[in-house]
Amino acid sequence: MNTAMTDDGAAEPVVLGVTELASDPEREARFAESAHRILAGLVRGGAALGWVEPPSRDEVAELLHHVVTAVHAGDGALRAAYLGRRLVGLGYWLRYARPTHRPHADLEKLAVDSAAHGRGIGRTLTTALISDARRAGIEVLTLDARGDNGTALHLYRSLGFTEYGRLPDFVAVGERRYDKVFCMLDLRHRG
Repeated sequence: MNTAMTDDGAAEPVVLGVTELASDPEREARFAESAHRILAGLVRGGAALGWVEPPSRDEVAELLHHVVTAVHAGDGALRAAYLGRRLVGLGYWLRYARPTHRPHADLEKLAVDSAAHGRGIGRTLTTALISDARRAGIEVLTLDARGDNGTALHLYRSLGFTEYGRLPDFVAVGERRYDKVFCMLDLRHRG
């Protein structure tokens, strides 16, 4: 698969879903390892992805298996961004399990390789995941972010998410404490 080029010669990311990943055996075989590289590297650098210590390869593989299973059941979406053959970002949402919350989903992880920051990959992934949610009939897409993650919060706001709550000093990373910020995107009344 070729990577699209912009007018200035920079590569555009190609965003794939589970079906496209499965159609490329080499890419599919390397996906968990590549995702681990990104997630562990980001956490090592202090990224707010839900881990205090970098996750193990097995932990990431188990997480991805869970997400792919949910996707096949119609209860989630997974997107992976590639520049050429290199995975540079991934994100997913999962439908809420509680029966009274089934029309809604939570954007649980969005991660972009630090070497690819500033290229619009997070926006591209999030936009694709929002489109997937619309197609799946999700009514409200929620997420939470660490309060010091201004770049992510700015991105989500620019895509229409609104803050609906905040827990002060809720996230504990060693001795440091951060706000947990809750955001939502109401898809019931948008085109």
